[in-house]
Amino acid sequence: MSDAHNAILEPLINETDLHAGISQLVDRIADDFDGDELYVIGLLRGSFMFTADLVRLLYRRDVRLVIDFMTVASYGSGTESSGEVNMMRDVHLDLTDKPVLLVDDILDTGRTLSFASQHLSEFKLASLKTCVFLDKPSRRVVPFEADYVGFTVPDLFVVGYGLDFDGRYRELPHLSVIQTPRSTGSDHPDHTPP
Repeated sequence: MSDAHNAILEPLINETDLHAGISQLVDRIADDFDGDELYVIGLLRGSFMFTADLVRLLYRRDVRLVIDFMTVASYGSGTESSGEVNMMRDVHLDLTDKPVLLVDDILDTGRTLSFASQHLSEFKLASLKTCVFLDKPSRRVVPFEADYVGFTVPDLFVVGYGLDFDGRYRELPHLSVIQTPRSTGSDHPDHTPP
């Protein structure tokens, strides 16, 4: 049985507080993009729940949306990323002269969002803003700050609301801290177990 099966979960952000925080985040984004057609690019896989809730709420705020996804990966062994981020799936939209919101689940080391932002900049966008569900500033390796942050959290290994441990716990509607021995961890380049 894997460490993921034996994990102990301690609640960090409950479902009510999570959705309240995201609603406040959407208010700020909607105010900034009022009247614009916004191109939302979600980074898979961890951001899928956050991106889905974000775009539904933006729709209710009358922001016109075009949505696509990118997948990036980091290679390495054990719990730490190699630091090299690679493109696995690119966007399929023409983003020239478009306002783009790049969405990710967690800003940790900064490598993933820095890489994805630089890549999208090559499309000659009208503008590029970044939005993350979680920010872990204590883990930053690459100097990068998101334009919109849902929650700032300490250096804890968290799961739920799209974030996983060995593919498990993404479906949780809340955020929990996971207590478990070391494992190979998440697929996210910026999200590694303790």
